[in-house]
Amino acid sequence: MLLSNLSSGPLEVASPRGIRRSPTNMAEPSSSSATPPAVKRACDACHRRKVKCIGDGSRPCKNCTSAGLTCTYNAIPQKKGPKGSRAKVISELRENQRQSQLAAAAQHGFDEAPHSTAYLRKAGLLSMEMITSCVEFFFANIYPTQPIIHRQKVGETIGQMENSVEAYCLVVSLCAYMMIQPNMNLPPGAFQDLEIQPQPSLELGQLLLQETLRVRKGYDYVENPTVWTVITSFFLFGSYFCLDKHNTAWFHLREATTLAQIMGMHEESHYQMNGDVVETSRKRRLYWLLFVTERAYALQQHRPLTLQSTINPPRLDEDPSETVELSGFIHLVNLFRPFDDTFVGLWNKARTGCTTEWLARLQQQLSEALPIYLQSTETQAVDLRCSQQWLRTMVWQLSISHGYLSSVSNENAMSFRYPIEISRDLVAATSGFSQQSMEVHGIGLIEKLFDVACTLTDVMSCVPYEQHSFEYGPRDYLNQLMTLISSLRGGQQRYMPLLLAKVHEAMPQLPTHGYSIPMAPPPAADLYDSAGSQGHAHSSTASTPFGSPPLSSAAASLVGFPQDSAPYHPQPPPVSSAVPYGGDIAPVSAPLAMYQHEPPPPRSYPTSNPMQKFEGQG
Repeated sequence: MLLSNLSSGPLEVASPRGIRRSPTNMAEPSSSSATPPAVKRACDACHRRKVKCIGDGSRPCKNCTSAGLTCTYNAIPQKKGPKGSRAKVISELRENQRQSQLAAAAQHGFDEAPHSTAYLRKAGLLSMEMITSCVEFFFANIYPTQPIIHRQKVGETIGQMENSVEAYCLVVSLCAYMMIQPNMNLPPGAFQDLEIQPQPSLELGQLLLQETLRVRKGYDYVENPTVWTVITSFFLFGSYFCLDKHNTAWFHLREATTLAQIMGMHEESHYQMNGDVVETSRKRRLYWLLFVTERAYALQQHRPLTLQSTINPPRLDEDPSETVELSGFIHLVNLFRPFDDTFVGLWNKARTGCTTEWLARLQQQLSEALPIYLQSTETQAVDLRCSQQWLRTMVWQLSISHGYLSSVSNENAMSFRYPIEISRDLVAATSGFSQQSMEVHGIGLIEKLFDVACTLTDVMSCVPYEQHSFEYGPRDYLNQLMTLISSLRGGQQRYMPLLLAKVHEAMPQLPTHGYSIPMAPPPAADLYDSAGSQGHAHSSTASTPFGSPPLSSAAASLVGFPQDSAPYHPQPPPVSSAVPYGGDIAPVSAPLAMYQHEPPPPRSYPTSNPMQKFEGQG
C-alpha cells in the first residue's frame, strides 16, 4: 500500500481497520435506534501521563500513536495520584510495553520479535506535529517533481507505524528528508513530550536518518521488498544527496533501483497484476523517477546505469486532478530518455563509437524537447528549463572531448560558440521564475547553473567575440548567472568562490572592479548551508500551468498559486565596450569556509581551460 494523495482537510491517523474521521466530519446518529456511542474514558497511557486522551475508545488514540505506545483500556480507574514528570512516565510506559512484547515474542520464538516495531524502534523521536509538518512540506514543495506518494492515505500509513516496520521506516525517512531541506520549519511545541532535546531541523534530520538505517538492519527488507521499501531507499538517497555525502547517496540510489528490479517494476506485466489504480500509477511514477534521477546522477558523478525505458510512461488521463503535474513529469521523463547506455558509456569513457552526426542529432532533439508553453507547475518548469540547458551543455562537453567541434561548422551545436547560445537561453528562462521556485530544488539546481557558467567561462577565454555597446553578450550572461548563483541558498558561500577562481584563472586580464553582485549575506537562519536553522517555509507551489495568463485572485486561491511570489529578474549589468566581453568581475567576500558542513567540492572543473588544445582549429 502506498502513501496517498492528501485532501485539504486535517491530517488524520488511522488504524489498519480504517481512517478515523476528524471530529468535524463524524456523522451524528440520525435516530434513537442508532447504536449508542461507546463510553469515553482515557486510555491507560494517557491516564498514566495525565493528558487528554484524543480517541474514541475503539481505535488507538492520537497521543499513543505519536508517542509510539500501545493504546489499551485495561486499567481499573483509581484515585488521582501526585503529578510527576511526563517524560519519565512515557519512558516508563514504553519500557514496560517493550518488555511485555519481548516476553510475548520469546514465548512464540524470537523469529517474531524483529517484525515488532516496538522491538526495533527508538521511541520519543517524532511527534505528530513533526510528522504532519513534514508531510505538508513535501506536498507543498517536493511533490510536483517527485509525485510518488498519494496523499489521501497518509494518515492511514502513519497509523500503521505502531505495527508495521515498513511503515515506520517510510515515515521516518520522509521526515528525515524534509528536515534536511533548507526551508523546513518545525512547528511550535514540536519537541513536547519527546525524549530528545530541541535541536535544529538539520541535526534532527540526521538523527532520523540513523534511526531509519538502524531499524532497517533489524529485518530482512531485501528478500521481500515492497513499494514502501523502494521509496524509503529513495528518500535516503535524497537526504544524503542534500548532505553532499555522494558515496552514501549513490549507494541508496542503487539500492532503490535494485529493489525495484527485484520487484519486477521494470516489466510492463508487473503493472497488470494489481487492481488498485492508485497504487499502480504511483508505482509507475516511482520507476520513472528513479530512471530520471539515475541518469542525472550518472552525468554529475560519472556513474553507470541500471534502469532502461522498458515500461510505458505515465498517462495524462490517469488522474484528472493532477493533469498539470503529470504533464510536467512526463516532459521530464522525455527530456532524459535519450541519455541511455550509449551516451553514459561515452561520457564515462567506457565505450567508443561517437559520431558528429549523432551528437548534432541529440542537440537538435534537446533543443526541441520542450514546447514554448509548458503545462506544468512553476517548480517543474524551473527543473525542466534548467535541466534542458544543462543537458545541452553536457552534450557539448562530450563533443569537445572527442574533438568534433569546429569554428567553421555548419551545425551551430558543433561550434565553439554554442555555450554562449545555451547561456543566453538559460538566463532568459530563469529571469521569469520566482526565487522560491528555484530554491526548492536546492544544491542540485545550483550545480547545473555552475556547470553552465564554467563552460561559458572556458568559451569566453578562447573564442573571440565582438560585442557592441548596446548588445547583450557572453559577459552579460556570465554576470547574470553569477548573480543568480550568489542569490540562491548555498550558492554564494560554496559555488561563487569556485566560479570566481575559475574566471580569474581563465581571464586574468579582466579587472576586479565595476561588477556588482548582491553582497549582503542572508541571515544565518536562511542559509542553506546552516540548514539546521529554521528558515522561511515555502507556501504551496503553483498547481496551475506555468506561463498561462495570470489567474484571478479567486482562481489562484482555489489552485494554491502564491500571489506574492514575485518572479526573479536579474538586473543586467552595465555594458562597457572598453573591456573584452564588456565588463568587470568583482570578487565575493564570503569565504568558502563559511560552508558549515565542509562538504567535498562540487563536480570539479580544472582551472586550466580544456579548450586550449582546440584553439585555432578550423
